[in-house]
Amino acid sequence: MSLLGKTAPDFTLFNQRKEATALASLRGQRVALLFYPAAFTGVCERELCTVRDQFAGISAGKATVLGISVDMPFSNAAFAAKTGATFPLLSDVHRQATRAYGVSWPNFAGIEGLEVANRSAFVIDENGTVVYEWIAPNPGVEPDYSAVLAALGG
Repeated sequence: MSLLGKTAPDFTLFNQRKEATALASLRGQRVALLFYPAAFTGVCERELCTVRDQFAGISAGKATVLGISVDMPFSNAAFAAKTGATFPLLSDVHRQATRAYGVSWPNFAGIEGLEVANRSAFVIDENGTVVYEWIAPNPGVEPDYSAVLAALGG
């Protein structure tokens, strides 16, 4: 089910510093939600580094980039340190956002019961409406970063 044109599902998740981050608190600016399957995996590391480099010009207060995975805040903190991520990495350990955005990937890597977030990108406008949506055909495919950046207004 596509969320394009619909109100973005709200959530409150903890970032890598164990601080609560509510999507609703970001109203009034554009927000990119970048779901990734797992910290310390090759494609996810490449994605975070690409976003760090290509999205560096995003104006604070006008747009926010959030990475989201099912990893714990401690893992995301180490992953942010390793990649030099300059944006929050949110921990969706209860799969609240992953399921609400329809990007759950069950049995990841052939492991029964291991549910992660499929790689995906959503851009939410200042009013809370999803204006861009991309969901990978499989977790190994990266988004079109220039399209996400354009939707974000960068």
